[in-house]
Amino acid sequence: MFSAPDTVPIDLPVFHSEISMPYTLTPGRAAGTFLAEVKNRRITGTRFPSGRVVAPAQDFSSVDGEEPDGFVAAPHSGVLTAFTRVDGDVIGLVRLDGCDNDFAHRILADLSDLSVGLRVEAQWADGIEGSMLAIAGFRPAPDAPLGTVEPLDNPESPVEVVPYSMTLHYEHAYGPYYGRMFDEIREFGRVMGVRTSGGEDALLPPREIDDITHKRTGTWKACADTGTIRGCSIINMSFIGQTREPPYVYAEIVLDGASTRLIHMIDIDDIETAKARIKPGTRVRAIWRKGEREGSLKDIERFEVIDA
Repeated sequence: MFSAPDTVPIDLPVFHSEISMPYTLTPGRAAGTFLAEVKNRRITGTRFPSGRVVAPAQDFSSVDGEEPDGFVAAPHSGVLTAFTRVDGDVIGLVRLDGCDNDFAHRILADLSDLSVGLRVEAQWADGIEGSMLAIAGFRPAPDAPLGTVEPLDNPESPVEVVPYSMTLHYEHAYGPYYGRMFDEIREFGRVMGVRTSGGEDALLPPREIDDITHKRTGTWKACADTGTIRGCSIINMSFIGQTREPPYVYAEIVLDGASTRLIHMIDIDDIETAKARIKPGTRVRAIWRKGEREGSLKDIERFEVIDA
């Protein structure tokens, strides 16, 4: 019988990880033209049938949904209408001369030097194309002359695709339940769960509260490294984020002695054999990684089918 863990706050290591999402952004005709024109140091806007002019360019009016009459070149100067500080940078709203909306961008000045109504003008960055950051920001220019909106002559072809990525770094606290499970995997090569609040079956991953009864879970239980597939998919194509080369099987496995599913992988030689052998109800066994274990589910290299 394994006792339940103490749940008072204790110092445990954290899990360092990241979520990385590379993708492509399709800006559309208006924004694509704006991005294409920054290399010419032109701020592209749109004029609508109502007479409104907005910059950056938009495909539809945010007021009534109407389509624009055409593109215009907006002035580089305007008036500061609002500003704040974010992570050390000053971000402001600029009403470009002749435009009817506010342009959000970095303000290249200290807060103490700014006031609503201050005249500002764009400052361009060198060597940047296809990005809003080609405009480094707006700097105070009290004597900047009033600019006018002009037709955009010979516009560049719009940028069609923008490669982009977003990465989120985070630290996940194991806590006493996950911490014990990973310690048991590392030290003893066994998967531990906690019993449900009123039964013998174990919950994986272990947790303090039973999902069904909302009561405290029971004592620890060592589950077998054999189990039964309850759901699976054959992965036969590549995609971003894969940790192994296809083909393989993504499987939801209920270990013997557990009541919840563990997600893991099954290596396969060919798809047709996998279709015949791997399905809900198939019995499988964990194959543990050789050498020193790190204390994670990666210590289970894969699962293999147990021949009947």
